[in-house]
Amino acid sequence: MAANPLPIHRGASPDVATITLEQPGRPVVVLDRALLHRLEETLDQLPDDIGGLVIASASDRVFVAGADLNEINGLSDDELDDYLATGQRIFGRLAALPCSVVAAVNGAALGGGLELAMHCDHIVGLRPAPDARPYLVGLPEAGLGICPGWGGCCLLPARLDPATAIELTATGKPMKADQAHDAGLLEQLADSHDDLLALARRLAAQPKPARAIPGEPLHLMQRPREQAVQAIDKAACAVERNPAANGVIGVCRVGAEQGWQAALDAERATLIRLRQTDTAKERISAFLNKSAAKA
Repeated sequence: MAANPLPIHRGASPDVATITLEQPGRPVVVLDRALLHRLEETLDQLPDDIGGLVIASASDRVFVAGADLNEINGLSDDELDDYLATGQRIFGRLAALPCSVVAAVNGAALGGGLELAMHCDHIVGLRPAPDARPYLVGLPEAGLGICPGWGGCCLLPARLDPATAIELTATGKPMKADQAHDAGLLEQLADSHDDLLALARRLAAQPKPARAIPGEPLHLMQRPREQAVQAIDKAACAVERNPAANGVIGVCRVGAEQGWQAALDAERATLIRLRQTDTAKERISAFLNKSAAKA
């Protein structure tokens, strides 16, 4: 694949770089294999003296709308496993950078888009205009009968109340931007796009936050094990049990018992298994048909 890195900008704070996610020809940014490879090429080209990194979006409407379900639907199980593992590895590189990494969320951050953001050290957002429809932030995969595939099951419970986070993931319910801010997922809100980028750059220039497990993103297993298990049990009692909900809860249990890499492996396997269920096939097909009708 020919080199085609994403734009890197170094502005008034030259030690801080901004990578802009873009997909010319698409109305919104969607995570497909091509964009993942472009992100990796861009990370390969980051200068050694980088003092901070901001991940921004070229889309006016969303940060990242999620993974490309149409592309995923055409992959074999082995191809899907490779696609998911590739995303896990590339996103993991963001978490492992020695500098602070900040996601500047200017609009909807759903599914893989939020998972990308949660591999960053900080997530800040754009305050919705009073007369605008609030954008959504969350992991809606369970609503399609599947589960996240890039670490989301165990990432969200580290950013807000863990039982609430697991319940939201197991039911596929996203939050409005103001709710995400109130819950602590969006750490701060800015009033304009320029202010959002300025805020993100200021945070990126600060020292990288300490992690209980250096090199890994902030995840459920960095909480005390007893607290993690209690949150999983509480969420398991609160949600209506179905294959997708059971899958999310199962991934969290694997993580609590065996750690981050085991959780990632379990999440890939669970997503691949769930997409073969009748419920997932019907809901994904309906989603793709609806999206095609809007195009």
